[in-house]
Parts: sequence; structure tokens; C-alpha cells
Amino acid sequence: MDRIVLRGLRAVGRHGVLEAERRDGQPFALDVALHLDTAEAAAGDDLSATVDYGGLAEELVTVLTGEPVALLETLAARVAQRCLDRSGRIAAVDVVVHKPQAPLTVPFEDVELVVRRVRRVRGVRP
Repeated sequence: MDRIVLRGLRAVGRHGVLEAERRDGQPFALDVALHLDTAEAAAGDDLSATVDYGGLAEELVTVLTGEPVALLETLAARVAQRCLDRSGRIAAVDVVVHKPQAPLTVPFEDVELVVRRVRRVRGVRP
């Protein structure tokens, strides 16, 4: 499988379990790796045979800035599903959600949640 990687998509979201996180918002970032076969697109130099990552990036930022959720797990799942819904060509997606200003009481650099979602094909186990 080939990969298209979007790294460091950033936006302010209102996700978290604390009232202040929902009220004030905070920065979030995404890294997304799309797993797909790009041979057809390369052979024909054809955007329709791959994934328009510019349009997808805009959609993913709307997930970050959209309806608040309590858990990073929920946010990552929504991002992953949006990617899989974008194109049937995507076989799997890896999503990293970064929450660099998480409300921790100790020094830290970043909080990350990493998920992988694989397209389920009827009759085939991933």
C-alpha cells in the first residue's frame, strides 16, 4: 500500500471533559496517513484515481472545529470515519490527534491518541 500523509493540520476545537475546555477551546492538531494504491493515478496522472488531499484537509479541520466531544477517542474515530467516507480507494487510515495544551498538572510536551481504522470488505477479515 502507498500512503498519503497529512501532517500537522491545526485548528482550535472545544473538545474535552472539562467545562473550561468546552467554553474556551484550545489548539488541536492532526496527522493522518491514508493507505491506498496510487498506481492507477500515477499511470494516468489522474486526480480522480486517488484522493484529493486538499479537500480532505478542509473537511478534517471542520471536524476539529465542529461539534465538541469529551474524548480524544471519539474525535479520532470521527476523523478516521470521515477519511474512509471520502473515498472507497482508502483501504486504511492512521489518525494521530494531538492535544498539546491538555489540562495536565505536570510538565509535558503533547498528548497524542493514535488510531487505525481498516475498511471492512464484506466476507474479508482485516
